[in-house]
Amino acid sequence: MAAHRTITRTEAVGGDVPRLAARGITVGYGGRRVIDGLDVEIPSGVVTTVIGPNGCGKSTLLRTLTRLLKPAGGAVVLDGEDIAGLRTRDVAKKLGLLPQAPVAPEGLTVSDLVARGRHPHQSWLRQWSSDDADIVRRALAMTGVADLADRPVDSLSGGQRQRVWISMTLAQGTDLLLLDEPTTYLDLAHAIDVLDLVDDLHESGCTVVMVLHDLNLATRYSDNLVVMHEGSILAQGHPRDVITAELLEEAFGLRAMVIDDPVGDRPLIVPIGRTHVQVNWASKQGS
Repeated sequence: MAAHRTITRTEAVGGDVPRLAARGITVGYGGRRVIDGLDVEIPSGVVTTVIGPNGCGKSTLLRTLTRLLKPAGGAVVLDGEDIAGLRTRDVAKKLGLLPQAPVAPEGLTVSDLVARGRHPHQSWLRQWSSDDADIVRRALAMTGVADLADRPVDSLSGGQRQRVWISMTLAQGTDLLLLDEPTTYLDLAHAIDVLDLVDDLHESGCTVVMVLHDLNLATRYSDNLVVMHEGSILAQGHPRDVITAELLEEAFGLRAMVIDDPVGDRPLIVPIGRTHVQVNWASKQGS
């Protein structure tokens, strides 16, 4: 495997000090090591997307960054502090996580689910207030689901549900969002709708980290890509600097052409099948 290549561009760097970083983390399940000695920094103020083949450790990394998994070695640093030493309530005030395919209790309304995002701010000394209600209303408005506030969550479409869950993370009052495969089970139109929302949140000042399987959506909606392979980081940087035919072959075992996306300043990946367009592939490679 090639050494970890970190490639930077001005537009892929959000600040000098990362909000979130992993320092030499090792993580495993049942005696099987999934991540070994991994280092990564999440730039502030940009959208970072983790990509890689199935089983490479993408979701494991995200779950470790949010303290859902405890590393066997190394540390996760959040705003300059070891996340292991922070109270759960304080972590929830600093970052919001949308896990894969979350499920709401049956019959729970949209507004009630989003209000749960305020739980880290509640205590026996501080009960629900008008400020909490205002924050919930703003979160509903930011995600375009205010008109669904009284609907049961289980009555919504997949795309609407994802917007509601993102609204709940916003209600936590954090500007650091981690989304684990937010487009899972969505058709393309709803996936684009959710990623457009992610882009809007980024424009409003949020730092976003997400895991995606669709490589072209990852390149289009990200400022910073983290490419994983077998529990390690193969490359990191702006999509235009990272995505090459050679990297796709190395990381995914995928033969592909990389061309300019006609609707944006990003690369577009065109997979090459084993039995199709072989003549065109050869001519392109030779040109």
